[in-house]
Amino acid sequence: MTDPALESLLSRIADALERLAPPPPKTTDMAASDAFVWHAEEGRLDPVEEVSRVPLDLLKGLDLQVDLLLENTERFAAGLPANNALLWGARGMGKSSLVKAIHATVNARSPHALALIEIHREDLVSLPRLLSILRESDRNCVLFCDDLSFDQNDASYKSLKAVLEGGIEGRPANVIFYATSNRRHLLARDMIENESSTAIIAGEAVEEKVSLSDRFGLWLGFHGCNQETYLAMIDGYAEAYGLPIEKEALHAEAREWSITRGARSGRVAWQFIQDLAGRLGKRLAAE
Repeated sequence: MTDPALESLLSRIADALERLAPPPPKTTDMAASDAFVWHAEEGRLDPVEEVSRVPLDLLKGLDLQVDLLLENTERFAAGLPANNALLWGARGMGKSSLVKAIHATVNARSPHALALIEIHREDLVSLPRLLSILRESDRNCVLFCDDLSFDQNDASYKSLKAVLEGGIEGRPANVIFYATSNRRHLLARDMIENESSTAIIAGEAVEEKVSLSDRFGLWLGFHGCNQETYLAMIDGYAEAYGLPIEKEALHAEAREWSITRGARSGRVAWQFIQDLAGRLGKRLAAE
């Protein structure tokens, strides 16, 4: 005869384990959209109806980066070998904007060729679960992580290394990984230096930390822009959105704006255009 107390205890244990277990992946219609956001807790890909992006021709001063990333992405969309890409460098210089613009450009040329999937940095530990879902899809997917970096005692970079290259399963053939970061090696300098100073074999410790960026076959550097490039960005936005202002006045106000911000970048240029459009009573809809 079964002890009722034991039955009750086993039932409570089973309920607790069920609550702790990750939810099963939910079926996602990958044809529902060209862009998705991964929600790790629910194991769900949510379609994005309209991606917030800037047209490719409005990204000034990035000719080399545009050519390289576009070529790499088009090869991937065509089923040819392509590299994971790391876009690193100065803040506000169009790293994430370029990824989204390239995705739109490729899909404009070949409709629905690529799905863009955003994964947040804190959800990287769930990357194997996401890849198991994408592996079953027949769509080519650009997996995108914005502002990727790792701090002291953050070991999640090790799971990312295994997924990018070196794991038993490896990266699915229909998935490529694009990441943006302000850091070339994705890790804080003091984190690397601390490992070097405390390890028995300093060189090996540093190699372990910086080898993550080696998993990206394509590195694209973004650097602060000069005044000529900054004003070219301003001119491009003003023309695209039909802002009624003389160029001389436009440039004078744009230079003053950059001085008050203490920086020149694509982000600063866009913030100025938003302010100017508001003052002129214009909506930012392309004409």
